This record gives sequence, structure tokens and C-alpha cells, in this order.
Amino acid sequence: MTDPIADLLTRIRNAIQARQQVVVLSASKMKLEILRILKEAGLIAQFVVEEKKPQNDVKIFLKYSENKKSVIRKLVRISKPGRRVYMGYSELRLLRGSGVRILSTPKGLLIDRHAKQSKVGGEVLCEVS
Repeated sequence: MTDPIADLLTRIRNAIQARQQVVVLSASKMKLEILRILKEAGLIAQFVVEEKKPQNDVKIFLKYSENKKSVIRKLVRISKPGRRVYMGYSELRLLRGSGVRILSTPKGLLIDRHAKQSKVGGEVLCEVS
């Protein structure tokens, strides 16, 4: 697989469209960090790592509102293997409550708000709202 982040986002997008509650995929450190950020932002309900050989799986529990609409409305991969997108902290514009951008910075994966506060820029991985 050439782009595991795009695969993660696509599987979540497809599960939301099919109104599924759970998504299962192979785990990696990058995917787990992205899921941790999505959970902290309140965009997914929970995720659980299942120990398996040769590679662990991660089970993602999606979050829906009372009227059965998904909390995640938009899930877009910004930086791709063929076209990397970088932003300095001064270029970051916050999405003002309508979502978050996830950046890969020298301080690890951060959402746009924390990157701007820490005055670090980096590669813009995805945008979630």
C-alpha cells in the first residue's frame, strides 16, 4: 500500500456512507496517532487496538448524532505522496469550530490550533470537519 493514511480516511468515509458503527483495519503508529486526535476532537467515539500476529488491528467506533447523522461531515486528504503540502505556523488559518487540520510537525502530530500556539508548521496530512 502506498498511502496508508488515505486508506484509513477512505475506509472511515465508506463506513459513514454505509452507516456502519465499526471499522476494522490494520494498525500503525501513524494511524493510531490520527485516531487519538480524532477522538480528542470528539469526531469518533472510540478506538481499540486488538493484539494479533503478525500485525495488530484497530477497531474504530464511529460517532453519530441523535438523528443518525455522522459527526464527521468531511474527511479530505490534503498532502499526498505525489504532492506534499507544507504550511508554516503563520500561514495556518484555523477552521473556526467547523473542524480540524492534522499536521505532522517536529513535535509530532498536532491539530492546527495547537501547532499555531506552539509556533510550529509542518505537513498538512488531512482536514476533518
